[in-house]
Amino acid sequence: MTAPFYHADWIHTTNIYEVNLRQYTREGTFAAFGREMPRLRDMGIEVLWFMPITPISVEKRKGVLGSYYACSDYTSINPEFGNLDDFKQVVLSAHEMGFRVIIDWVVNHTGWDHHWTREHPEYYRKNQDGQFFEVNGWEDVIDLNYDNPALRQAVIEAMRFWVREADIDGFRCDMAMLVPLDFWREARTELDKVKKGLFWLAECEEIAYHEVFDATYTWKLLHKMEAVWKKESGLGGLDEVLQYYDSMFPPDAIRAFFTSNHDENSHSGSEYERMGDMARAFAVLCCMWNGLPLIYSGQELPNLKRLLFFEKDFIEWKGGAGAGDPAEWAASCALHNFYKAMLALRKRNPALRASDPAVTTHRLHTGADDRSIVFVRRAGEQEVLVALNFSGGPLSLRAEELQLNGQFQDIFTGELLDPGPGKTIGLGPWGYGVFEKIIG
Repeated sequence: MTAPFYHADWIHTTNIYEVNLRQYTREGTFAAFGREMPRLRDMGIEVLWFMPITPISVEKRKGVLGSYYACSDYTSINPEFGNLDDFKQVVLSAHEMGFRVIIDWVVNHTGWDHHWTREHPEYYRKNQDGQFFEVNGWEDVIDLNYDNPALRQAVIEAMRFWVREADIDGFRCDMAMLVPLDFWREARTELDKVKKGLFWLAECEEIAYHEVFDATYTWKLLHKMEAVWKKESGLGGLDEVLQYYDSMFPPDAIRAFFTSNHDENSHSGSEYERMGDMARAFAVLCCMWNGLPLIYSGQELPNLKRLLFFEKDFIEWKGGAGAGDPAEWAASCALHNFYKAMLALRKRNPALRASDPAVTTHRLHTGADDRSIVFVRRAGEQEVLVALNFSGGPLSLRAEELQLNGQFQDIFTGELLDPGPGKTIGLGPWGYGVFEKIIG
């Protein structure tokens, strides 16, 4: 490494919630989302990731409202959502509740009518005819030119703006691998001078980018989970991917695990379309494996529909999910307590810290490896056992196969598990269990 970038300690135990502001409420504003934050805090959410909040280009816009990812000004607010003061207020309120806030940062490309196209056309790549273009074929955006030092400084200055003006806590960097790694190194060096402990999440799966970024994506696992449901792969394929992550990535490389996000939901379908009856067990895997869980807007409902990407298509919350108390939140969001139990466990139990050398993750093999994944995570005396049934029939696991000592408690039901001789762990069809060792 050429720069000493370190993870802030809180990152090892955190989680991420992606906020699709346009579709989150009927109003689609910062103020309206603010009413939802007490519910999300009760659920255990810690990092709020706002999809791009900047204005959207009009030229070559897709659909009526356009893509969040076709920016026209890096230091302004999309008027759909409110104004800068509204955003600063939601960040302030979030901080008071104990959240951290990161924003989507899209700087591989801009929209066609970004003000730089007029003021600084030299900031852009040009084709052989001297015209703006985008190499991936995305018709509503054009590529920036990172060979230009002035462009680099302009992007960094725009990042400083959001840290200084709105006191945000980090960036989720869109398609980070399309931007040179040395730029990200330069940007983090400069931003660390403004605010220590910023969280850097990269939408990429390139190992080298962990030099700069605290966490990266896990598309390889996502696609393998989908392949298992479609019977294009057995569970051994999941083991191969997880082993690849453990063996090929640096020990301190934190990964973000997910079953859905804005791209997957809008373009490929909800997790229930893509993973069927296995979706909930896969959600447990993503929350409990060695990494950070990333949860998308509405997964706690659960939202079963594809949300339109370029139009207004709000999540259909039941009974006004933002109002009321925890009992009402659990009643209106069927998976509120499901996520709450796992996120609370991650926070209190050191065996679930992400990429911590004091934590070990062991895959446990049973006589049902073709139908289940069982693993235990340990930190000293602390242990968490996770058992997942990826079959449509009930599953009984013999406790002695798991080589556990002591009593464990199911975090969802409160029932005690005694992993002694002759004991079994029963899982229903497509079922799951998360068991915390009782200490003392």
